[in-house]
Amino acid sequence: MPDIKHFNPDLVLDDAIEVFWRQGLPTTGIQALVTATGISRSSLYATFGNKDGLYTAALARYIAQHSVPAFARLASADSGLTAIEEFFGGLIEVRCTGPVAGWGCMVTNAHAGPECAAPDVRTLLEDHHAALQAALRSALATAADLGHLHPSTDLDQAAAVLATLAYGVNLRSRAGADARSLTDTVTAALAPLRALPTPQEQPAP
Repeated sequence: MPDIKHFNPDLVLDDAIEVFWRQGLPTTGIQALVTATGISRSSLYATFGNKDGLYTAALARYIAQHSVPAFARLASADSGLTAIEEFFGGLIEVRCTGPVAGWGCMVTNAHAGPECAAPDVRTLLEDHHAALQAALRSALATAADLGHLHPSTDLDQAAAVLATLAYGVNLRSRAGADARSLTDTVTAALAPLRALPTPQEQPAP
């Protein structure tokens, strides 16, 4: 008879995400995953193949839960540069305060670790990067339409720079950078993109 699962694989992945997010793939032992999920080693292997398969499934679920909704909000926002500021502000808040402060980003951690060499993981990372850059470009295009951007701004280049900045925020927060310094960095990165104020908008001397 076929084996009948007596657990919800999605809930198992949620538990596994916490372990992999904090520790990464290379330093996570299977026993830590058994303890975290409450599922036997044999059941984990039967469902996910091996530790690498469990990691890949956990990374995909992390992206679906955390990245996809954030990118969708950013891409559909109608506030231009304000939406980008809010995106980075939310990113910094999560990375520097609350229960997962100091963990960085599971995706960025994967970029920095040997797990990124695995083909399935590499595909997830590349797709994630493309989605991040596309969401930023969409927000920049809205900003351009609203007159927020300097006329010489190249939207593709600006989106690429801001995507790289997002990874930098994640890495620096994991290394202990505080929210103020990260916010100042984002502000400095956005400053050259801003349209110069018109004479009517210039503050009075």
